Order: sequence, then structure tokens, then C-alpha cells
Amino acid sequence: MSDAHNLILHLLNRDGHLTDQQKRSARIILYGHSWGASTVVTLAQRLKAEGIPVLLTIQVDSVAKSGQNDALIPDNVRYAANFYQDKGFIRGQQKILAADASRTQILGNFRMDYTANPVSCPEYPWYTRVLMRTHIEIECDPHVWQRVENLIREQLPTSVAGSTNSR
Repeated sequence: MSDAHNLILHLLNRDGHLTDQQKRSARIILYGHSWGASTVVTLAQRLKAEGIPVLLTIQVDSVAKSGQNDALIPDNVRYAANFYQDKGFIRGQQKILAADASRTQILGNFRMDYTANPVSCPEYPWYTRVLMRTHIEIECDPHVWQRVENLIREQLPTSVAGSTNSR
């Protein structure tokens, strides 16, 4: 998390002194899977303490680390989306809520089910595919990736979103 935090600060202002205007104009999108998804919320909370807004958080099968609350989205986040599955040994956070619904819009808590249509994850070791099957299926699911991409594109300026479509 500290590496991501430092990179964000560096990208917002390369001279090390972040102005209020630079903070207000930030367009930060945070994405994570599993513990990384929980860390997304913790990082958003840290950015809130520094007065830095977050445009969008996306959690995929968020699993809270000890001391983290991955269900409550801080009010410096404008939009938040949550994808989860509720089968298997490792299950994602089923419902995220806005700390302040007037400032944060929850785009959805999207339940994914791989019972009838499993997703192949051949790049993972066999033991991971066996012990954490549904937890990695959501990460390998092209439908989830497409929905995540669409959520991100919706937040990009039109010129940027349009230029990436032409590739």
C-alpha cells in the first residue's frame, strides 16, 4: 500500500509539494482483488486524511485483512463498485456501503456465481485451483474484467476513452 500511496503522490506532483488545487483535480481510480481489494479501501481512507479525492474504487472478491474494514467506503470516494462470489473457502465482501451516500455512489454489489459456468484459470498452480477455486475464478472471469474496464472507461475523459478504443 505504501508503494501505491507514494506513486500517487509522485504522479500528482513531481516536486513534492502537493497544492490544494492539485488535490482537488486528482482523478484516481483504485482497483484490487482479495487482500488488494481491501487495501484499496484502506488506501482511499489514507488519501481522505490527506484531502485527496478518489474518483472510483473497484473491489473484486475483497477479503479484509486484520484491522481493515473493506465494507465502508470513505466519503472522499465518488463511485465504488464491488464484485464478489460467495462460494468456497475464501469468500468476498458481499456488501459495500457509503460512509456518506450524498458524496459516494455505490454502483453495485455484483454477485458472481461459477457453479453452472466455471472459469478456467490454467496459469495458477493446481493447489490454488483446487483450494481457492471460486476466489480465483472471479479474477480470471473475462466478464468481470469487461465490466471493470467499462466502469473505468466511464470515468475517463472522452478523448482518452475514445483513443484507447481505437487500438
